[in-house]
Amino acid sequence: MKRTITTLADGRELLYFDTDDAAVHPQRDPRTLPAVSTTSQLRLDPLLDEWVMMAAHRQNRTFQPPVESCPLCPSSAGNQTEIPSPGYTVAIFENRFPSLSTAAVPPEADVDHPLVPVRPGFGRCEVVCFTSDHHARFADLSTEQATLVVDAWADRTAELSTLDGVEQVFCFESRGAEIGVTLGHPHGQIYAYPFVTPRTRRMFEVARAHRERTGRDLHADILAAERAAGVRMLAETEHWVAFVPAAARWPVEVHLYPLRRVRSIPELTAAERSDFAALYLDVLRRFDRLYDAPLPYIAAWHQGPVADEQELGYLHLQLFSVRRTADKLKYLAGSESGMDAFITDALPEDIARRLREI
Repeated sequence: MKRTITTLADGRELLYFDTDDAAVHPQRDPRTLPAVSTTSQLRLDPLLDEWVMMAAHRQNRTFQPPVESCPLCPSSAGNQTEIPSPGYTVAIFENRFPSLSTAAVPPEADVDHPLVPVRPGFGRCEVVCFTSDHHARFADLSTEQATLVVDAWADRTAELSTLDGVEQVFCFESRGAEIGVTLGHPHGQIYAYPFVTPRTRRMFEVARAHRERTGRDLHADILAAERAAGVRMLAETEHWVAFVPAAARWPVEVHLYPLRRVRSIPELTAAERSDFAALYLDVLRRFDRLYDAPLPYIAAWHQGPVADEQELGYLHLQLFSVRRTADKLKYLAGSESGMDAFITDALPEDIARRLREI
């Protein structure tokens, strides 16, 4: 893999990732851009002990532009984009409208609440462009290109984890207007958080309790149980397994686990990365053949936090869709939104069977 680093007109970092060592990209961004906002802040919710990111400047971010004005396509004479190159394989750059910033400044005003501490919204948000083809899907990538994306995730996870103050790195893809995606070009994002996210913190609490009670690893036990049952399994390769979790929250949900326990993407071997890419592409293509139209989905990498002294983390990918039938979406209604108590409309065993049959 060849990595090329440059900067955009406003000082943000841009990285190109190529399989061809001879690949060359322009080093100059000809645009004139305003400075990126550094006013993000964090406020602690005293009822849940969870940090909430405040980024009011994001109200003005780019929203569903026409294809000819897409900011993630390669630059051309008529459209100077975030990527000042006539072509690229994988490109990653700092978000122009970040929720978190390494240059975040202290808030100007105090919230005047003794139970709500406020601090600068330190961190980093990056955009990951999987391909220069605006009309492609991740599922359209070759195994080689999908593996390059995994290598890029690994590169960024390793580098962002070294930033003083970063506690967790989250790589993810959101696809489909149904879940709020504002740019149609195939892309994902990476967040480097200055805290451990609520879901990870809760998973670690449960994993710790399971270890204290049984002496075993929770994720390994889940994996063993799914493989033994078989009814929710989609596929097993040399290095990975894919299954619908027995207590799936979403209408269509699949978890992908490496058979070898690792905490983060950088720990995967070259063989494990390539094997994952092939399996993931297969699952995505099954997703898109489940109904008459491609499924909107979120693909979320669950990596251990930077500090995991008790080694409770087990890397896995959670892939899920909000579409519950061909023409209906799963909305987070009263129970889900108000109480975080999910109601699932389809049995995991039925979804697994349908995905296997595709």
